[in-house]
This record gives sequence, C-alpha cells and structure tokens, in this order.
Amino acid sequence: MEELKLVKIDIDYCNYLRKFDKKIVYNSENKKNRPFLGILFNIDYIMYFAPLSSPKEKHFKMHDNIDFLKIDGGKLGVVNLNLMIPVEYDNIEIINLSNKYANKKYINLLNKQSYWINRHKNRLFSKAYKLYKDYYNDKLNFLIKERCCNYPLLEEKCFEYNNGFLKC
Repeated sequence: MEELKLVKIDIDYCNYLRKFDKKIVYNSENKKNRPFLGILFNIDYIMYFAPLSSPKEKHFKMHDNIDFLKIDGGKLGVVNLNLMIPVEYDNIEIINLSNKYANKKYINLLNKQSYWINRHKNRLFSKAYKLYKDYYNDKLNFLIKERCCNYPLLEEKCFEYNNGFLKC
C-alpha cells in the first residue's frame, strides 16, 4: 500500500456537496484561513478524502469505532471516517508540510499526524473499507449510519461536478 498523503480539499467542491449532504464539514469563520486537511486513499477505485480533526479533550474519552480512528490514542486528534467524501484530483491539493504553513506548531502536529497515520495505514484502510462496504450493504448500526455521509449519493455528485455536467 502506498504512503497516505495529507491533502487540502477545495472549498467550492465541499460547498457543492453540502447542498446534497449536510454532514459535509467546513471550517467555521474563525478557522477560515486554516486549510481543510485530511488523508487520501482509494476504495474500490474511487478516491476518498477523510478529514482530520485536531486533538480535543473529548477524543480521550471516546472509544475507537468503525467510523473514526483516534490518532495516537487521541493525543494527535482523529480521522473522521464517517465524514469521508469521494474526490478527484481537481478537488484536492497535496500538502507539502516543509514550507506551506507559517504556524510551526501546526506544522509539527501535521507532521506527527502524517507519520502516525502512515505507520497505521493498513488499520486505517481496513476500517474505512469495512465502513464503506457496511454502509453500501446496509449493515451498519442505525446510529453509526446517521453519522456517516451518504457515500453513494456523493459519488454521483462527485462525478457530476468533475465531469462537466455542471460546468458552463
């Protein structure tokens, strides 16, 4: 399995998808200049973006579940698999952590997240794949499914957005 990459997602693309699924996350006004980062991987030949969340106190109390993965026990945040969305290369920008951000503390966190994620990428991918398949096969607990984005609908909308159906 290739190395997982941190990517920034296109805000216009997220805004478009949010018209169809309100679970698509976005940065609040006070984080407007902070990039929307996550990891990129493939599920059944479809590229998916899973957003990262910075560490929060609540992460220490949460238990790993099928729809999210604590990064280093929550010390480095979580990967929100329930909020993963399909993307194409036009919707993302691969992040170069060596020179992209001025905030050294934030760069340090991203480097640590990236390192941990790549050391545990098989576990992460297995969870993402199981979540995706269980969603499609209607095998998820109702509460977990309610937390997830609508993967089939978003795949359709990703295709429409990126293949000229919506472009003038």
